[in-house]
Amino acid sequence: MATASPEALFVLSATAQYIGAVIAIDLFDRVDPATVAWLRVFGAAVALLLVSGRHLFRPWTRADFVAMTVFGVATALMNTFFYLAIDRLPLGKGVAIEFIGPIAVAAVRTRSRRNAFALILAAIGVAVLSGVELDGEPLGLLFIFLASAMWATYIVVGSKVAQQNRGVSGLGFGLLIGAVVVTPIGAPSSGPVWSSPHLIFLCMFVGVMSNAIGYGIDQAVLRRIPIRRFSVLLALLPVTATVVAFIALDQRPSVIDLAGMSLVLAGVIVQEREKLDT
Repeated sequence: MATASPEALFVLSATAQYIGAVIAIDLFDRVDPATVAWLRVFGAAVALLLVSGRHLFRPWTRADFVAMTVFGVATALMNTFFYLAIDRLPLGKGVAIEFIGPIAVAAVRTRSRRNAFALILAAIGVAVLSGVELDGEPLGLLFIFLASAMWATYIVVGSKVAQQNRGVSGLGFGLLIGAVVVTPIGAPSSGPVWSSPHLIFLCMFVGVMSNAIGYGIDQAVLRRIPIRRFSVLLALLPVTATVVAFIALDQRPSVIDLAGMSLVLAGVIVQEREKLDT
């Protein structure tokens, strides 16, 4: 992983996350989305702590603990709001709208004209991909905007957690705290799950794919690149989500959607050219 390019790691992370999302969407017919999100976070926390090894026993400073806690709660809320949103919106377009959060982070940290141009291209592409009628699913849009705000927090605070250099133990502890915080949201509707080991396994498996693998890779990338570049590269996620949704859910992108994906990729390419030129 240390020698793989950030772009390749992003695609791997996105693929794991949205394979998990596809399984979650299938579960929504039997399990409330908030419950799936809750068990997703809890399952990922357990998996990450089991593989953390010696990092579990390193001492924590107060600042480290605060960052880990904020990161975990923001991530758990992001997952919950996201699932409540994609229960109402197409997966690819939901991810595209959620990308407003990373765009805002990248905009604040933009330092050059080329960065700004890359950001504009990615933002236009996301705007095209998110062509959802504003009055069509107001509750879905509210949830995805809340998820977007949590995603921005995930990036900024997640970078601090990654720099603690604790492997995935900070992510695991943070998600465990986050799972406790969202228990009042996810637990009340969890009744059907406890009578089905199969459903429990699937919810936990979603957590391993989407959080343990997906966010674990994000932590590795955040140790290697600046937050601003990380935020722009996240533009690959709406594209990956659209492809996964097409393959697994038969949610077919339109010509306009394909144009939006092209603009997103163009923004990433411009961003990467700056890295090569400097």
